[in-house]
Amino acid sequence: MNKRTDKKTGARDRTGVLPYPVIVSAVSGNVDAINKVLEHFEGFIAALSTRTMYDEQGSPHLYVDEELRRRLETKLIAKIPTFKVA
Repeated sequence: MNKRTDKKTGARDRTGVLPYPVIVSAVSGNVDAINKVLEHFEGFIAALSTRTMYDEQGSPHLYVDEELRRRLETKLIAKIPTFKVA
């Protein structure tokens, strides 16, 4: 289920696209908009951060590497101000 909401109406965005005004605000440094961008990419970052670990019996278990997740979030935050907005 998408967690994104429309800035004006509060309605959920079913298209999976981050609204343009949020992108513009994030590029200009608005902390709330940057948090919305992070929330938008939360699942993707978690998927990229997923690792497999094996227990003593050799059974695989998936887990989110929190250090890697945090590093990816930090890189995204650093790149947001450099995004070219038309």
